[in-house]
Amino acid sequence: MRRLLLAAIALVIGLAVASAQGYPSRVITLIVPFPAGGPTDTLARIMAERMKTSLGQPVIVENVSGAGGSLGVTRVARSAPDGYTFVIGQLTAFVLSSAVYNVSYDLLGDFEPVALLTIAPQWLIARSALPVNDLKELIAWLKANPDKGSLGTIGVGSPSHVFGVHFQNQTGTRLSFVPYRGGAPALQDLVAGQIDLSMLEASSTLPSVRDGRIKALAVLDKARWASAPEVPTADEAGIPGLHMPFWHGFWAPKGVPKEVIDKLNAAVVEAMKDPAVMQRLAVMGQQIPPPDQQAPAALGELHRAEMAKWVPVAKAANIKANDF
Repeated sequence: MRRLLLAAIALVIGLAVASAQGYPSRVITLIVPFPAGGPTDTLARIMAERMKTSLGQPVIVENVSGAGGSLGVTRVARSAPDGYTFVIGQLTAFVLSSAVYNVSYDLLGDFEPVALLTIAPQWLIARSALPVNDLKELIAWLKANPDKGSLGTIGVGSPSHVFGVHFQNQTGTRLSFVPYRGGAPALQDLVAGQIDLSMLEASSTLPSVRDGRIKALAVLDKARWASAPEVPTADEAGIPGLHMPFWHGFWAPKGVPKEVIDKLNAAVVEAMKDPAVMQRLAVMGQQIPPPDQQAPAALGELHRAEMAKWVPVAKAANIKANDF
C-alpha cells in the first residue's frame, strides 16, 4: 500500500513538473478586478499585449469588478494553481480590500507574487485659494480650523481615505472626508473650490497644477518627482514617512509551480525593456522599478510592508465600505 501511495505521489509530481515545463500551452487569462478603461485596466492591457510575444500564447484580459477589487481577487484565489489565471493588483485590491471588506481570501497566504510592475507618485493637492503654501502651513491652518478642512477621497475605504486617516493621526489634525466615485470628479470639485484637499496621482493632476487651478503641497514618496522637482516631499516638509506611492503588481494563486512563476516574471521583465511599452507607461505617469525590484521576492517584500502599514490604520479607524 505504501509503495502504491509513493508511486501515486511521484506520478502527481512528475505530471506537475511536465506541465510546468510545457507551460504555456493555451490561452492565459489576466483578471483585472476593476472596470475597463481605468488606469489599472489600461496598464494590464499594455502588459498583456506585450507578454503574449514572450509567452507564445494569447493573454486575455477579463474585467471582474466590484467590492473594491475583492470580487476579481476572489476569482483568482479560487482558480487552479496552474499559471493560466493571474491577477493585477494594487493598494486598493491587494491591501485595503482585506481591511474594509469581509473577504474569503488571505492576501499574504493565498497568492504567489509574480512581479512588481510600476510605481506612480501621488501628492497632496489643495484648492488654489486655500490660504496655505506648504505642508507646515496646511497643518497650522487645519489645527486652527478643526473639522473645517475637507479632503476628497476616491470612495470610502480607498487609498486616499486611508491616507487621510493616517495624515490626521500623524499631524493631530481633523478632516472632513468627501467620497467620490473617481479621481476626475474629485479633481473637478477641487478646481471649483468645493473641497479643500485631495490625494491623487501626480501625473493625472499635473496640468491643473501647472496652470494654477490647484496647488501641490507635498509628494507622498521618499524622493521628489522628476516631472515637478520644485514640489518637496512630505519628509522635507517635516512629516517623515508620509509615503503612499501607487504601485501595481501581478499575482498568481498559491501553489503555482516556481517554473511557471519564473516564466511569467521573465515575460514581464522583457516587456518592461520594450521601448514602446516604456513610452506608453511614461505617458501614463507610471515609473518602471529597477530590475532587482521586478523579482517576485521584491514584490512579496513590498506587499508585506504595505499590509503591515495600512491595514492597521484602516482597521483602527473601523473603515467599512460597500463599494469604491
